[in-house]
Amino acid sequence: MTQIHLPKTVSVCICTFKRPQLLRRTLEGVVRQETSGQFTFSIIVVDNDATQSASVVVEEVRAISSVEITYCCEPEQNISLARNKALEHATGNYVACLDDDEFPEKDWLLTLIKACECYSADGVLGPVRPWFDQPPPSWIIRGRFCERPEHPTGFLLHYWQTRTGNVLFRRRILDGIQVPFRREFGNGGEDQDFFRRMIQNGCRFVWCNEALVHEVVPPDRWERRYMLRRALLRGQNEKLLLTPISLGKSILAVPFYALILPFLLLAGHHVFMSYAIRLLDHAGKLLGAMGLKPAGDQYLSRKGC
Repeated sequence: MTQIHLPKTVSVCICTFKRPQLLRRTLEGVVRQETSGQFTFSIIVVDNDATQSASVVVEEVRAISSVEITYCCEPEQNISLARNKALEHATGNYVACLDDDEFPEKDWLLTLIKACECYSADGVLGPVRPWFDQPPPSWIIRGRFCERPEHPTGFLLHYWQTRTGNVLFRRRILDGIQVPFRREFGNGGEDQDFFRRMIQNGCRFVWCNEALVHEVVPPDRWERRYMLRRALLRGQNEKLLLTPISLGKSILAVPFYALILPFLLLAGHHVFMSYAIRLLDHAGKLLGAMGLKPAGDQYLSRKGC
């Protein structure tokens, strides 16, 4: 029997919230993707802002690009609902996801697809490296606050090493899944929950360190208050992913970090902030487990985005 090879098609999903200028850079990076004739792709933008603040930018990019761009709005502010709406419009046999403050290298999609096929994986994740339009304070660089873990190409990922920024997966893994992203996670933790359930279903996700995406880090994200609140929010949003072991670690970590924090000022501001972030991350987990939300449950605001 002759084997039929379906053409490779990719649906690139981008969820956005009140960051039109960053979204413009994201879209411009995606529409410039080099395909080498090996696949075609389209873009789905889901605006999670009821005022549809992204619509103008999408129309402007659509007017100068030959790539099909679908725009829709999810008025309820919930990233899980926005991601599900994007997947409802995804018709490609591959689905790729980017955050609205990221922009890819021109061979991003091609590299992800090659890795997915090379390792016979169900999905591939790649690095997200910080991009500064202006030099940040030295303590930001020394503390590596904007850097994320990376792995060797082909590395098999656990669910806690996954995210939806810079990922491509086969559309078929969603077959039979009625709710890919669960709304009860609100605006955090929904991505790890998704990958956890997919891995439990037998899916394999690997790493490709050559599929590079850049994350724009504007000056307001260098503010100490922003970084600390983000850690608190990240911790409290993990309440549905917590285990007795992780809770026990947080119970021990909070008093330990609180005790040593004053002394860490002597080691430099970057060391002090690193442990302050860890403290609030663990504190957020404990508070979230008790049903408390000191950081709220909405997206963090970004000025000038």
